[in-house]
Amino acid sequence: MKWVRYLLVLCFLPATMAFAASDNLHQQARDAYSNGDYVQAISIYETMAQEGESDELYYNLGNAYYKNNQIGEAILNYERALRLNPSYDDAAFNLQLANEKIQDKIEPIERFFMSQWIDSLRALLSSNTWAWISIIMFSLTLLAVLGYALGLYKWIRKTSFFLMLFFLMFTITTFVFARQQKSYMEKRADAIVMEGSVTVKSSPDESGTELFIIHEGTKVFIKSGLNQWVEISLLDGNVGWVRKSQIEQI
Repeated sequence: MKWVRYLLVLCFLPATMAFAASDNLHQQARDAYSNGDYVQAISIYETMAQEGESDELYYNLGNAYYKNNQIGEAILNYERALRLNPSYDDAAFNLQLANEKIQDKIEPIERFFMSQWIDSLRALLSSNTWAWISIIMFSLTLLAVLGYALGLYKWIRKTSFFLMLFFLMFTITTFVFARQQKSYMEKRADAIVMEGSVTVKSSPDESGTELFIIHEGTKVFIKSGLNQWVEISLLDGNVGWVRKSQIEQI
């Protein structure tokens, strides 16, 4: 019936137009980037980022900022791409290149190797991916329970019992990883220094003692906030206060 077709057209037309507009902006940004007009590419990508975020969008935006020698902005967007997709190898590689250009070379505090290994493993996948793996592991655990309960032979019940323990352990581990990754995504406690040179104070006040100086592109971790000030820590354990406007959360 004609009225059904008209109704379907009206329903899908806004989405189709929005997709076409987004695709057109992507092409404009790509053309500007290819022509070396990085300022225009940045402007278009930033406009798109206001409509919705994606790992590819932040990656492209980081590339445009990098080409425009805005290292702090480049690092910020590569980090945002990796926050959405921890396994984005291109973003990780470009982030490494950008980090080589920053002035501060901060040596992290030595940590127990097992703790470092666990954190690196957890960061390989997103919270949603870990959640799906946890669901799969739990399903396999239930199958092993059935095998243990209904197995006709002793070797089947014995094998099912050990498989049940194995899958249960992985279910718990992947569930914890999913929760931790989700918490990391929501808290967004890390940030990038956006100004060329920032003096870190001993207190949230301009009259505070000057402790040390950090520079554009350096990654910091937000501990707390007070009015227009935030308390930050560095990988080497140094702590102090900076103005909120001097950093931007990842």
